[in-house]
Amino acid sequence: MSRPYRKRNVISEWRSTIAAAQAGDRQALDELVEGWLPLVYNVVGRALNGHADVDDVVQETMLRAVGNLGSLRDPDSFRSWLVAIAVRQIRDRARRRQPAQLDESAAHEAGDFAELTVLRLQLEGQRREVAEAVRWLDGEDRQLLSLWWLEVAGELSRRELAAAAGISRQHAAVRVQRVKERLETARGIVRALDGACPDLRELTTRWNGRPDSVWRKRLARHIRGCGYCGDTPEAVVPAERLLVGIALVPVPVGFTLSLAFGGKTAASVGWSAKVMAALTQPAVAVTAGATLVAGGAYVVTHPPDGPPTAKAPTASSAPREPSPALPGTPTFTPSPSQSPTPSRKAELYGTVVDAVEPAPDPNAVPGALPHRPESGITSTWGAKAVMQHRGEAVTLSGQGYVLVRWQISPQSRPGTLVMPAWTGLKGELFHVASGGGRRMDDTTGPDTTGMGGPVTGYTVLPDGTQQMWQNEYFYLDGSVTLHQNERGADYGVIVFPSTWEAVDKDVRTGPEQGAIRYGLVRDTGGDDTPVPQYLTRSTPADAATVPQESRV
Repeated sequence: MSRPYRKRNVISEWRSTIAAAQAGDRQALDELVEGWLPLVYNVVGRALNGHADVDDVVQETMLRAVGNLGSLRDPDSFRSWLVAIAVRQIRDRARRRQPAQLDESAAHEAGDFAELTVLRLQLEGQRREVAEAVRWLDGEDRQLLSLWWLEVAGELSRRELAAAAGISRQHAAVRVQRVKERLETARGIVRALDGACPDLRELTTRWNGRPDSVWRKRLARHIRGCGYCGDTPEAVVPAERLLVGIALVPVPVGFTLSLAFGGKTAASVGWSAKVMAALTQPAVAVTAGATLVAGGAYVVTHPPDGPPTAKAPTASSAPREPSPALPGTPTFTPSPSQSPTPSRKAELYGTVVDAVEPAPDPNAVPGALPHRPESGITSTWGAKAVMQHRGEAVTLSGQGYVLVRWQISPQSRPGTLVMPAWTGLKGELFHVASGGGRRMDDTTGPDTTGMGGPVTGYTVLPDGTQQMWQNEYFYLDGSVTLHQNERGADYGVIVFPSTWEAVDKDVRTGPEQGAIRYGLVRDTGGDDTPVPQYLTRSTPADAATVPQESRV
């Protein structure tokens, strides 16, 4: 039975699991990875403040921990040993990059770890203030703060903090005190920026909104000499009291940890034969909130805000035409809350939402595509938006058709796919047709589909998500923003303004013209045409949190 990471993991309860993992027990190794990944994610995430490199550093940390597990002599030191590996990887990453490169890269992030902490833990008041103040600390201070935060929250001891930081307990006490003082200064900045000081508003007219050391000094100097900013409406509670018992930030849905070693050999990565044997067992293990598939890929498969919803992946034994399920392909059962096919009888906009559906007959010629009014679509990316990375977004406006073309790359990184999301809808958006000559789960080779194969691994859709086609067509009357939310499986989407003629031609291209299948017309011509999943009129800070079942 898998054990999720819980508050203050007691090492004594993990001794037998650690010993079994060292001996090559795959289930024990799965439990160990699943149980301790949240701790590593929080250390790295807070130290790097949600930088794009967080996933890579977490990945490298867990790879090194698994690879060197056999060298751990004392299971009781596992936690400090694991955190020390994470800290070394954080420092190595800092040495490999120039500060200017780091800042420039971070500036393009859609969100940061402070924001994730506030959203996922639903922090308010002074707890929220502490989380947001972390942005104002320098990288070295954030490294130590990431450990001290966990110490105060009850996840680490001071001895483990010092061991992970590579300093004595006495030196750790001195450094922690300095970080606490800088954190309190940063909290003052957060409070002042939330206030209404006219002098501060004038001072910040030239500020680009990104925290840095120069503006930290300027703002702190202003606060020290300003009676308005220095006057707090309530008593300031010390940070250590606010953080007592605070939970870990959940690992985001879609996070993929691949423990496979690609083209490297076992000798080159230094892994023992026992660990290698465990990782290559052709098994699929389901843990609390994660799926570990053969080859060592750990995939978070349910949102952190709710209970696990993913069903155990199974090998399909009943092939279907024309896209038979391949041996070893992970498949998921639709959620009971999802209808297998959308109803066409709704009368109001938004009452019909895309859902899981069977593949149509490849030779079925689609029905007529209703011709809706077209005045043209404008895009913030121009004629074509190529979105390959998390955080990229395109805003579309006008009246007309939009093409979203899918690119799925299991050969680069398989795992659970975190779907793109539509936010800030004004007006109406319909899912009118699917084309491109194939669904992405159609067969592309003897044992492969567009979703992957046994060699590359598989791209897995979240439970209840409708299978995408190569080309998906939408009709917009208003404005909306589409976000790329890549956080697990590697994928990209290309977004084009389109026309009714182009949509109609695509869906009517079938096997006689070399396509795998004809397209599918979804448009009924009325408001009972389905709306896409992951659509909202709100503008959440993290687009990956948009729910699957759209309510517009």
